[in-house]
Amino acid sequence: HPVPVVAAQAAQATVVLRDLQGNQVGMARFTDTGDGKVLIQADVVHLPPGFHGFHVHATGTCDPATNFNSAGGHFQKPGENNPHGDHSGDLPSLYVNADGSGVLTSTTDRFTLEDLFAEGQRALIVHADKDNFAHIPDRYGVTLDETTLNTGDAGGRIACGVIQRS
Repeated sequence: HPVPVVAAQAAQATVVLRDLQGNQVGMARFTDTGDGKVLIQADVVHLPPGFHGFHVHATGTCDPATNFNSAGGHFQKPGENNPHGDHSGDLPSLYVNADGSGVLTSTTDRFTLEDLFAEGQRALIVHADKDNFAHIPDRYGVTLDETTLNTGDAGGRIACGVIQRS
């Protein structure tokens, strides 16, 4: 079947994900679906097996000397001040298979492609640990600390890429 013209002309952005040693460990694509949503497609290799926090971060800088902390916190559209789990840049967790490979396909209406480039570039981060999306039920009787509230306990940053228009 021929590719529809609309899909061929859809606005896109791409990301090359690199680990702290500078090795390419994946690629991701953001595509405007034309209905107010963004399709996210990621394909990774050579990462530790299991679930990993996967987020758009506020600053488009991936400096391994800072353990990718140069990418700032999770992206929030201007004027938003939401807790983790509701940040504009919070995405579904990335699952990596035992062989180090993983694929994620998802859509979001939390941001548009234009939001990703408003006031500078953004980065895409793969975290070392699972993301609990700051969801710890009240029945556990614990007070959430800043780490849980800000990052969902997703841990360190193991891969980063600057989002580029394509």
